[in-house]
Amino acid sequence: MGAYRADDDYDYLFKVVLIGDSGVGKSNLLSRFTKNEFSLESKSTIGVEFATRSIKVDDKVVKAQIWDTAGQERYRAITSAYYRGAVGALLVYDVTRHVTFENVARWLKELRDHTDAHIVVMLVGNKADLRHLRAVSTEDATSFAEGENTFFMETSALESLNVESAFTEVLTQIYRVVSKKALEIGDDPAALPKGQTIDVGSRDDVSAVKKSGCCSA
Repeated sequence: MGAYRADDDYDYLFKVVLIGDSGVGKSNLLSRFTKNEFSLESKSTIGVEFATRSIKVDDKVVKAQIWDTAGQERYRAITSAYYRGAVGALLVYDVTRHVTFENVARWLKELRDHTDAHIVVMLVGNKADLRHLRAVSTEDATSFAEGENTFFMETSALESLNVESAFTEVLTQIYRVVSKKALEIGDDPAALPKGQTIDVGSRDDVSAVKKSGCCSA
């Protein structure tokens, strides 16, 4: 399973959202995964930004459209449009700021209120390189993730620790859900029109950047 960067050639397109308090490192996680860049001077995201990257899962090319928004309360009006069509989420907190972990439950509730029940969620404890400033234990986060049936990983966008793994795991798990659902209804996932946006359950999907040109039933 390696990086695959041909921009216009993919089998599946998945919308993934980054959520969590302001300042936890969402934008740097995004830039590390999509561009392998990190900026110490990164400013708070205003509104919404997104970037894309494709990876190989099994023999399929999965393209992620990853949305990043400001964590500040004053931008909350965009939530319904932001979440619409999302099939995966990275819920990020800062391991050095306990309040960002305390707010994870509220973020998760909002996510689940706006998305399909099958959405794949990865709880991410970022800034794990700041070991001497840790305020949230791995055990507490693991316990929360298990209780909420989410995945969990600690990352460092600065050191590039587990960033690739976190995004890749989310995309792989979405692919597994989509494949399983397709198999359950007797469809061959390989027979889906090339480039079709896959939505795991929501009827109101506007996540498509590229739609198949064919009119397959």
